[in-house]
Amino acid sequence: MTKSNSIIKNDKEIMRLLEYFSNEAEFKKKYKIIVGVDEVGRGPLAGPVYAACVCLKYDFNLINLNDSKKLTEEKRNILENKIKENSYFYTYGYASVEEIDKYNILNATMLAMKRAVDKCSIKPDLVLVDGNKLPDWEYECLCIIKGDQKFPSIAAASILAKTKRDKIMNIIQTIDNKFNYSKHKGYGTKEHYDELKLNGPSILHRRTFLKDYK
Repeated sequence: MTKSNSIIKNDKEIMRLLEYFSNEAEFKKKYKIIVGVDEVGRGPLAGPVYAACVCLKYDFNLINLNDSKKLTEEKRNILENKIKENSYFYTYGYASVEEIDKYNILNATMLAMKRAVDKCSIKPDLVLVDGNKLPDWEYECLCIIKGDQKFPSIAAASILAKTKRDKIMNIIQTIDNKFNYSKHKGYGTKEHYDELKLNGPSILHRRTFLKDYK
């Protein structure tokens, strides 16, 4: 990369961050306790869906904060610690494989996010939710499509949810070594489908997701 291209890239990142943090700053003029909530694990064939809820400190301004899907695992792990250090509080919630099969993935996702918000040590004045489905919760909520790309609190929640679920899948790998969960995290990769054909599904697999795996 040439020096001029590097400067352009840095300028674009600065502009992105300015817009990013100004989006949330506008709401902070009206609401005192703002939290962001996001989930991870809607698509995998196995494992729970996880959500995180984050209340960032008002002076929080971290370069590289972005949607967890746009970050490498190394960057997510670094940001996880920085987010925790720069949050008033953060919480987690999840929905089990059984709940995913029973209620469907959309409802299970909302359940996981609700559980995360319910664990807040202080009731939030506003909950910023990633997505387009307004939750029927007892909190004032605002849904933002691609919110993890527009609001720092939601981006922080997406990172914490992702790193938490990845750690859970790594632990599961030590219990059930027939599936390489530490690598594919339960997603439908070729390796995972090959494992299913060889071993059949385990209790960690979502039966409603496996109709066509054979």
